Amino acid sequence: MKFLKLGLASVIASTALFAGTYNVDASHSNVGFKVKHMMISNVVGKFDTFNGSFEYDEKTKTLKSLVGEIDVNSINTENAKRDAHLKESDFFAAKEFNNIKFVLSKVEDDKAYGKLTLRGVTKEVVLDLENNGTVKDPWGNTRVGLALSGKINRIDYGLKYNTVLEAGGVAVNEIVKLDIQLEGILAK
Repeated sequence: MKFLKLGLASVIASTALFAGTYNVDASHSNVGFKVKHMMISNVVGKFDTFNGSFEYDEKTKTLKSLVGEIDVNSINTENAKRDAHLKESDFFAAKEFNNIKFVLSKVEDDKAYGKLTLRGVTKEVVLDLENNGTVKDPWGNTRVGLALSGKINRIDYGLKYNTVLEAGGVAVNEIVKLDIQLEGILAK
């Protein structure tokens, strides 16, 4: 009975190690997007500077909270001219609205509900949530991997710029697909 109690205590203690606040490891995370261009291809981009933290409970495999902030000026589509245009008032108006913020409201099944603030406009969004689990790294840190994906309509946030094509359609689609990969390290 004594061994059973000790064994159970060590399982509970090891599980408790995975519960807590995790800081996003930006060097192993990605905040990306893609949008249809000229109705025939996708332009892919990401933001190079972002931060965030979240609460995660390994015992219940539950994301409890998440707050993230993105520096709009770090937009990177691998095209400097396009990136400069995206920072202008036609799109992000980065001088006035220099960050994008997401705050998780709740998680139900594999859906993350939250508030996304972009260009001073806050809207409810629903993102698909993939829980990739926890692991102890070689340096003794506990890490959690999460993936969030979904779609937003950029017009809802005031990113209204567009050009009508002669053959029909528009230069930039209204729907933006989000692809966010997060790796968090348990705060000590």
